[in-house]
Amino acid sequence: MAYGFAVLIVVGAIVMAILIPEPFQLPDKIMFVAFGCAVAWVLHLLGRVRVEADEQGITVVNALRTHRYTWPEVLDVTLLEGDPWPKIDFSDGMTVGAMGIQGSEKARARRATSELAALIRAKGEAGE
Repeated sequence: MAYGFAVLIVVGAIVMAILIPEPFQLPDKIMFVAFGCAVAWVLHLLGRVRVEADEQGITVVNALRTHRYTWPEVLDVTLLEGDPWPKIDFSDGMTVGAMGIQGSEKARARRATSELAALIRAKGEAGE
């Protein structure tokens, strides 16, 4: 969705820059397109968020940062009612929000959090 809207906004900004009436000059038209590109960049940052698990650990890609953790570092994942996304707790005391699992998607978010918790129990060292 984010990438579809990003394309729509950039194309709309370009069309608006081309069709805008005369009082607007070239710098104004460039700013329309630049603003559309800036909005598309923000949508890209939001569209890339995800949580990926593999045999070695998990990768948490949030809007601005990517975190890579091995299974022994991961202790638990929790998603409380009303939270925007789950929180993953680590052995060094740090907690990272997993924006790739959206709490607003109630059942889907609970299922993804449960699956991640099962992987943590199966592959991590928290249970020892």
